[in-house]
Amino acid sequence: MPSIYQLKPAFQNLLRPLVRQLHRVGVTANQVTLAAAGLSVLLGLVLAGNAAQRSLFLLVPLWMFLRMALNAIDGMLAREFGQQSRLGAYLNELSDVVADAALYLPFALLPGVAGSWGAAAVVIVVVLGIVSEMAGALGLMVGARRRYDGPMGKSDRAFIFGLLALLYALGWWQPGWQAALMALVAALLVWTIVNRVRQGLAESSAG
Repeated sequence: MPSIYQLKPAFQNLLRPLVRQLHRVGVTANQVTLAAAGLSVLLGLVLAGNAAQRSLFLLVPLWMFLRMALNAIDGMLAREFGQQSRLGAYLNELSDVVADAALYLPFALLPGVAGSWGAAAVVIVVVLGIVSEMAGALGLMVGARRRYDGPMGKSDRAFIFGLLALLYALGWWQPGWQAALMALVAALLVWTIVNRVRQGLAESSAG
């Protein structure tokens, strides 16, 4: 299924000169991975403690873009400069779901959302996002590749929440339609989980 993830190769080509420079100065893939996760958790904590401060949420779309760049950079450092490791594989998968949870859960605390079913919808989306990433990673256990099938992959979720944060910061946001949007994202995540399992099984059987 179509996903923003499909734009990744073009994005990586833009980042390649920077990646080469980072390698020259001794930056490692694992350092980039941990830095991206740590900054995501820090931002999530700030947002959770100041959910009524709309202007702070302008940081979310900016950080989503920077985080996407860091996620691409750590992978390129690992693959292209011989830094792949078992520890790196664990850090890559675990840090992503931790960072996603930290960045998305504050949306359950927005005025008019906290304490409503809209807050529960945000939590459901976070949980389903974790399950979808697990479904993708488990492809490796059945002899398939790590699956990134859409329609609601990691990059797509980042786009949705980045846009939501921008609308909230600008005052163009309503609690009711955030809840409806979360319901749609949850449905697309279920579809994504099914796609990743089916494609992983199909690839495994074909191999």
